[in-house]
Amino acid sequence: MTTDTLDDLASLSAALPGIDLVPAPAAYLEEPRGRFRGQALGLARPRSTDEVARIVAHAAATGLPLVPYGGGTGLVSGQVAPEGRAPLLVSLERMTAIRDIHPEEALITVEAGAILQSVQEAAEAAGMLFPLSLASQGSARIGGLLSVNAGGVNVLRYGNARDLCLGIEAVLPDGSVFHGLKRLYKDNTGYDLRNLLIGAEGTLGIITAATLKLFPQPASHATAVFVVESPAAALKLLEAARAQLAEQVSAFELISGQGLAFLAEHLPDIRRPFDPAPDWMVLVDLGLAAGIDGTAQLETLFATAAEAGWVSDGVIAASEAQRQEFWSVREHIPEGNRRVGSVSSHDISVPISRIPDFIEEGRALIATLGDGSMRLNCFGHLGDGNLHYNVFPGAGRSRAEYEDLRGAVKTAIHDLVHAYGGSFSAEHGIGRFKVEDLERYGDPAKLAAMRAIKAALDPAGIMNPGAVLRAS
Repeated sequence: MTTDTLDDLASLSAALPGIDLVPAPAAYLEEPRGRFRGQALGLARPRSTDEVARIVAHAAATGLPLVPYGGGTGLVSGQVAPEGRAPLLVSLERMTAIRDIHPEEALITVEAGAILQSVQEAAEAAGMLFPLSLASQGSARIGGLLSVNAGGVNVLRYGNARDLCLGIEAVLPDGSVFHGLKRLYKDNTGYDLRNLLIGAEGTLGIITAATLKLFPQPASHATAVFVVESPAAALKLLEAARAQLAEQVSAFELISGQGLAFLAEHLPDIRRPFDPAPDWMVLVDLGLAAGIDGTAQLETLFATAAEAGWVSDGVIAASEAQRQEFWSVREHIPEGNRRVGSVSSHDISVPISRIPDFIEEGRALIATLGDGSMRLNCFGHLGDGNLHYNVFPGAGRSRAEYEDLRGAVKTAIHDLVHAYGGSFSAEHGIGRFKVEDLERYGDPAKLAAMRAIKAALDPAGIMNPGAVLRAS
C-alpha cells in the first residue's frame, strides 16, 4: 500500500468515525481460481446496517467506488477489482446475527454476513431445514449467496437462493435503507425490489439481512451411486426416480470418470465407490417422509433401471458414514479440478433433454482445438440442467502450455451453449470475468433495461463498478 493510499484511508477514517477501516489484507484481493488480483483503498467491516448506510452515503457523496465482499468464494471475479480507481471493500463479516427464527412460520431472519453452515445449524437446532447446500458452505456468506442467486446440489427439490428468500434488508446506492424483511408469503405491493437485488451481484446495493424459508427435516435420507451407461441413461434414471418418488428426490448429480480419475491422482485419500472408475455415474439423494424405507425404494429404482439397461452397477449407502463418503466424492471434485488446473471452466445450463447431445457435441468440438490432447471433466446438477463443463490439459501437461487456446475454448463452448438455447452462467453469476460474454450473448432488450436500472439506482456508478455491466 502506497503512502498516498494510506493517507486516503486515514482521511476516510476521519470522515467515518467509529467504523472499522483497515488496509485490505492480501487474502481479500485474491479470488479462488488465481486468475485475477484486486486492488483496494482499504477494508471496511461495519457492525450494523446503520454503519453500512453511513459508508454508502459517504461514497455516494464523494464518488468512492465500493465492492461488497462476502465469503470470497465467488468464481467470476465479482469480489475483486483489478482495474480502475481503487475501491473500498465492504465486508459484512461482523454482521452474523441470527435475528429471529420462527419454526411455526418456517422462516429465519439472518444478517448477510452469516456463514451458510451457521444458518443450516440454526435451522437444524429448531427442528427445521435450510436446504441451500454447496461445497463452500463453511465460508460462503448469505449476502454473497443471494447476490449471485447461488444454486448448489438441492435446486432440483428446493430451488435457487432466490426461491429460498422471502424478504431482504439492503442499503441502496444513495445510502437509504430498504426495509424489506417481511414475513409474508404473499405481498403484491408494487415492484419486487427483493428479486431485483437478489442476483445483482452488489451492483444495485448491499444486502444486509434476509428472511429465508425453512422446510421440515426429512424423516430419513437414502443415498446411492449408480453406474450409468451414458448421460442419456442418467436422464432416463432421473425420470424414473421422480415418477417413483416425486419431490422426495433431493439431489441427482452426474459424475464423469475423468473427475474420478483426477481424484485418484490428486486426492487419493478420498474413497471412491467403484474401481476401476466407470465412464459415468450418478449420485442420487433422497429426503424421505416418515414410514418410507429408503433402501427398498433405491433397490426398486435400481431394478427398474437395470431391466431397462440404464444402469449396470450400484451401491446403496448402508450408513450415514457411507452416505457422507459418497457426498465427499462429489464435493471434492472441484478441488481435484483445481489441483490439475483447468484450461477453461464453464458453468453452463442447457435444456435438460438436450444435455446428452450437448455433452458429446462439446467433446467433439474440444477435440478439434489445438493438438486434440485436452481432457473434459463434465459433472454437475443433472436434475436442473446445470453442468460444470471444464476443459483440462492433456495428461502430464500444464495449463500454461494451453494459455493461447483458453479464449478459443471458452468461446467455442459458450457459442455451443447459446446455440442450444442455454446459459453461459448457470449459477456463478457474471462478475467481471463474464462481462464480455453477457454483451455477446445477452438479449439486447434485457441489456438495455439492465443499464437503465443501473443508471436510475446508481447514477454515480459507485456500486461494484465493472461487475455485470461494463463500467462507463
